[in-house]
Amino acid sequence: MARVFADGLQTVWAIAFLDADTALVSERPGRLRVIRGGVLQPQPVAGTPMVYVHAHRWNQGGLLDIAVDPDYDDNGWIYLSHSHRLDRTGPEGNPLAMTRVVRGRIRDNTWVDEEVVFQAEPAAYGEPFWHYGGRMAFDAQGRLHFSVGDRGAQELAREPGRPSGKIHRLLADGTAPADNPYLARDDALASVYSLGHRNPQGMAFEPESGRLWSTEHGPRGGDELNVVVRGGDYGWPVATYGINYDGTLLTPHTHAPGVVQPVHYWRPSIGVSGLAFYRGREFPLWDGKLLVTALAPRELRLLTLDGERVLHEEVLFRAQGRPYEPVVGPDGAIYLATDDPGQILRLTAQEERRQ
Repeated sequence: MARVFADGLQTVWAIAFLDADTALVSERPGRLRVIRGGVLQPQPVAGTPMVYVHAHRWNQGGLLDIAVDPDYDDNGWIYLSHSHRLDRTGPEGNPLAMTRVVRGRIRDNTWVDEEVVFQAEPAAYGEPFWHYGGRMAFDAQGRLHFSVGDRGAQELAREPGRPSGKIHRLLADGTAPADNPYLARDDALASVYSLGHRNPQGMAFEPESGRLWSTEHGPRGGDELNVVVRGGDYGWPVATYGINYDGTLLTPHTHAPGVVQPVHYWRPSIGVSGLAFYRGREFPLWDGKLLVTALAPRELRLLTLDGERVLHEEVLFRAQGRPYEPVVGPDGAIYLATDDPGQILRLTAQEERRQ
C-alpha cells in the first residue's frame, strides 16, 4: 500500500532519518527540507551550500545526497553532497563545476558549523552538467564512502590522480584512512577507494557481510550492480555492456584484464539509481533483500541475493514520478523519493502480505 508522505516538493533526491519522527529531504534545486512528525515544515533550512544548477532540462547538478553521522546523537554532524561551481567559465563559456561534500549542523532551522570534507582541485572541475555521482554511505567503522561520476570525461575514470569516475573513502573529518589503496602513490589521490566508474547513484552497505554495493548508470545499456572492493577497477570506459547513445559501438570489450565484473547488469538500461537493503518488521519476508529504483520505467524493484549473485528480480511498485532513492525508515516502511511530482511515498504492507 502506497500513501503520500510528503508532497509539493521539487525533484527529491535523498531522504535521511535523524530519528523516528524527523527526516531530512534534499530538493535538487538546492533546498534542504525537514519533515517532523509526518509534516513537511514550510521553510527550508537556511544557509545551506550554494549549488550549481544548469538551466538545461537534463541537468543533474544540485543538492544531492544526505548522510547522517553514525555518532549524530553525540556530535550532530550531517553530511551533504552537491554540485559546486567555480567563479569562472571553461573554454565553451559554461561554469566549471564538480561534486563537493560538506558537513554541518542544523540549529534553529539554520545550517551552521560548515566544514568542507571533500573538494577537488580547480583543475578537476569541468563544464558538463551531468554525472556528478554524489551518493554517500558510512561503513561500520564510521568511514564515509561517496561517489563522483566521470563528469563527462570518461577517459579519466581509471586515472587514480583524478577525482572523477571514482568511489572515495574518507574519515568523517575528511582525512584519508591509513589503509586507502592509493595512499602511498604520489600520482594518486589519497581518497580514492575504487575507480573506473561511470556514474554511481546508489550505495549501501550490506548489514550482515559489510560489503559495499553500488548501482551505476551505463550508457545505452549496461547499467550495473557492483560489489565495490578496495582498489577495484570497474573498467569504465574500456569494458562495458552498453553502447553509445547513437547506437555505435563504444568498446568491443565487456571484460578486460584486472577489471571487476558487475554482479548484475541491465541491458537495455533501466536508469538504475538508488538502493537499500531491507531490514524491518513491516516486510519480514524481504529481510536482507535489495531494493533498487529504476528511473526509466519509474519502478521500485526487489532483488533476491545469494552471496554476490542475483537470484531473482521483481517489480514491487510503479510510481508516477522517477524514483531516485528508496529508504527504509525506522518504522520498517519503505520511503520512495520521486521527482515529478516531487513527493515522498510511504509503502507499507497489507496484513495478508506480512504473513
